[in-house]
Amino acid sequence: MPDMRRDLDRLSRDTFDLLVVGGGITGACIARDAALRGLSVALIEKNDFAHATSAHNSKLIHGGLRYLRNLDLSLVRESLRERRIWLRTAPHLVSPLAFLVPVYGGGLRTRASLAAGLSLYDLLAFDRGRLADPAQRLGGHRWLGAKEALAREPGLERPDLQGAFLYHDAQMYAPERLAWECVLDADRNGAATANHLEATTLLVREGSVEGATVCDAMEGARFDVRARLTILAAGPWVDIFLAHALGGASRHKLLRSKGIHLVVPPLTRGDALTVAARHSHFFVLPWRGFSILGTTDTAFGGAPDQVGVTEDDIGQFLALVNAHLPVTRLERDDVRYFYAGLRPLVDDGGDNTYDTSRRAELIDHQKSDGIDGFVSVIGGKWTTSRSLAERTVGLAVDKLSVRARPCTTAHAKLPGGQMEQIGAFMAETRTRNAGLADAGHLARLYGTRIEQILALTRSRPELAESLGSTGDVGAQFVFAAREEMALTLEDAVMRRTGLGQLGDPGRKALESAATLMGAVLGWSEGRKHAQVESLGPLFKTVRTQG
Repeated sequence: MPDMRRDLDRLSRDTFDLLVVGGGITGACIARDAALRGLSVALIEKNDFAHATSAHNSKLIHGGLRYLRNLDLSLVRESLRERRIWLRTAPHLVSPLAFLVPVYGGGLRTRASLAAGLSLYDLLAFDRGRLADPAQRLGGHRWLGAKEALAREPGLERPDLQGAFLYHDAQMYAPERLAWECVLDADRNGAATANHLEATTLLVREGSVEGATVCDAMEGARFDVRARLTILAAGPWVDIFLAHALGGASRHKLLRSKGIHLVVPPLTRGDALTVAARHSHFFVLPWRGFSILGTTDTAFGGAPDQVGVTEDDIGQFLALVNAHLPVTRLERDDVRYFYAGLRPLVDDGGDNTYDTSRRAELIDHQKSDGIDGFVSVIGGKWTTSRSLAERTVGLAVDKLSVRARPCTTAHAKLPGGQMEQIGAFMAETRTRNAGLADAGHLARLYGTRIEQILALTRSRPELAESLGSTGDVGAQFVFAAREEMALTLEDAVMRRTGLGQLGDPGRKALESAATLMGAVLGWSEGRKHAQVESLGPLFKTVRTQG
């Protein structure tokens, strides 16, 4: 397999069918779908792929049980269908997760309401068992009495515990790598992809968009990328880009909802918890030997690039969790890591982001603004990004009046998902690589592509050594720089590997990673030092606003 690198020459030279602006999960899925259908595609991202909302989430692939409260049945059904597709096409990165919903007080009415909602949830997920791999199938819900619930999860203990409902959804092992595999599949099928390449202005001639002028953050070069149709998939930045591109305030508005997450020591024995709290809810999610607490849902009015976690955010969230799960007794020192993301929501005129629909909207600017050759994607959720891409590419094919192959992304497995049964694959990988610190972790990150990592460790045994406590090894950083378009240390530490996913891995680990990447990318000693220093703010609550 040839190196996957940014082909800036091709981007500046060719005229594409589609230029996709934005390399989060929405843009990645659009580029993948279009490339698989035979269109010529350019995908550009101003930072790194999946660097923002697509990585900073609850790591869930779920139907959205709470959306039933608003009778948003079509969105729930779409989400449950897409959940099954992700379980099938990316079994290394998406797996079943059991949830408990504790019932405290409330009497029979609360229990009956939850039972009705979960029964409808199961009904809408009627095809959840239609998967060839039994390990990926999800069961229906059931009620556990207080004694059984406490035996399963002692952390639920409270004097008013009535019992708990058990139901199932799915969890991503690494959302940033799942998005990356969509980019990789697009690239393998002919797309020209580039990170750290920002669209600064649209190319407009006689009322039609013909692409965009871009700026390379690595070298500072500027050039034009030309396409017959430009698709804006910039998540929380969409309306800001539109206001600039269309010359004034855009009529297409977003609500930005801030969600924070805290990584703490494990609080459960393996189940996830969904806990009702103050007209909202929070999750306790088992993940890589720890628990993720998530998430808040508050309106955010600042610049998207400035979103962050404050000490007040952490303190208030810990107080909320302790109030509803008093057995946890969490303190500030228990927080190993934290992160914040922004949900881009279609503005429906309300100000309550928790109740705002997670629906997506496709905007054909020829119809709304009189500008041809330009489409924007607003809103949506991680789980439904594939189906949103299918709709978007369908619109593109119609606008371009081209013959294209049918959409195959509902069935085509992602590059690392080429196995029949995930359990057998994981067991075989661990057995054959018992000498690796955590072969299971690498198998989850790379799936069947792990053989490329193992080939590096066989040729250079020192690359099999762990860089930190996460199970990540040196070979991954060579591979990230050589084969996975990681251009900065942050790209590799936070999105190609798991080294930074559980907090600061320590300076020694970062310096080792920088040395390995620098040997591939030609970094000077000064450049390596600067790369290590640049990661400091990622592991600190440095902001007092937002």
